[in-house]
Amino acid sequence: MSRWAGLMWWAAAVPLLPLALPLAVRTRRTALRLAPAAGVCEGVAGTERTGAPFRLLLLGESTVAGVGASCLDFALAGRLAVALSARLGRPVAWRAVGENGITAGEACERLLPVTADQDYDLVALVFGVNDTTHFSSSQRWRGALTQLIEHFRKRGARVVCTAVPPLQHFIALPWLLRQLLGWRAALLDRQLGALAQAQGAGYCEVSLEMQPQFLAIDGYHPSALGYQIWGEHLAEWLVQPLSTKAAPGAHSPS
Repeated sequence: MSRWAGLMWWAAAVPLLPLALPLAVRTRRTALRLAPAAGVCEGVAGTERTGAPFRLLLLGESTVAGVGASCLDFALAGRLAVALSARLGRPVAWRAVGENGITAGEACERLLPVTADQDYDLVALVFGVNDTTHFSSSQRWRGALTQLIEHFRKRGARVVCTAVPPLQHFIALPWLLRQLLGWRAALLDRQLGALAQAQGAGYCEVSLEMQPQFLAIDGYHPSALGYQIWGEHLAEWLVQPLSTKAAPGAHSPS
């Protein structure tokens, strides 16, 4: 986010705080809270296929933890692994390391150490919703993502960043909060795309039309159908010829 764009957001948001803050407090108090998906956090898709398994890691916030799905097989990790296996023609060994409510900066401290025991062919970073709602500074957002990207690229992985989800479509939020947070999410997303390109990572923008059935009953996280559509979209983007991309690399909500 450019300094000017950030200042514009604050200039618009500050006068609305007397309205927005009570809405935020009430929403936090009354929101339906869903648990992370059940089951183990890793698996293998496409076991009927031959060849060495493609190693996939998803690192991120509540969507990586599978909130909104019954188990991780039906969340982003499992759906993406199945879709990638079908397109690559080989098994995909996936692992999901996610935490509900975590920011990118917190992930550097708490999630990176969990992944130190293994190398991966592809790492998908799924962040943005919590950095939006926690008002992470532009500097902290960029710094955390840079650390994550550099860490996995140094270990030989292809790194892709999923786009910051469009919070203006999260029906659990009152209209005013949707507009303010959607605007801020778009600013962080613009910065994410530029940073990914500069760091040699991939970035997959949101190109799906948001529909109510893509959201879980909490109106905030993806539904099983939402995860399926997202996983298919991301897999299709990932296997496109690299020559069609600005950088080797991938998208999201949280």
